[in-house]
Amino acid sequence: MSKKYSKSFQITLSALSCAFAVIFLYLGTFNDYMLFTGFFVAEVALMLPLSKNFYGGCALAYASCCILTLLLGAIGRIWVLLPFIVFFGLHPLANALQLRFKINRWIALAIKAVWFDLTCWLSLYVIFGGTLGGNSQLFQLINKYVWLVIIIGGSIFTFFYDYLIFKCQTIINQFVYKIKK
Repeated sequence: MSKKYSKSFQITLSALSCAFAVIFLYLGTFNDYMLFTGFFVAEVALMLPLSKNFYGGCALAYASCCILTLLLGAIGRIWVLLPFIVFFGLHPLANALQLRFKINRWIALAIKAVWFDLTCWLSLYVIFGGTLGGNSQLFQLINKYVWLVIIIGGSIFTFFYDYLIFKCQTIINQFVYKIKK
């Protein structure tokens, strides 16, 4: 049985989600040491509306946090936000929809691995122009096989990261349940 929540509760939860995501995403874009921490915390913040199955609220919070972060000054560093915009920000929503539509977890994991690998490849070309480092033999070797590193490393990363995000969603669900039953 699904409990009906008021529109004000849905809006509040989505707005809180957006606010926290903007703060941490913005901080991450201007401190390179905190970039992926900002991505992760913003992603966790976007899980708030999903804890009550507010899929539309999550989608709006994601779009709003991306736009607001850019408007607050990250427009000059949009390439840094690319992985969040393309993958990390949408990942919690993809997980929630996977559970809602009862998609096989192994099929979903394979799709997410390909999605993450494509995000890495896109980021490599947008951020680094498709090559890493200089002209040394080591970097030439790395650049020659970077696609292999992205496929293998990205797929392994996706397996562990997806597991971690599902566990975080469980914790967020318990936290929000305590706020309003």
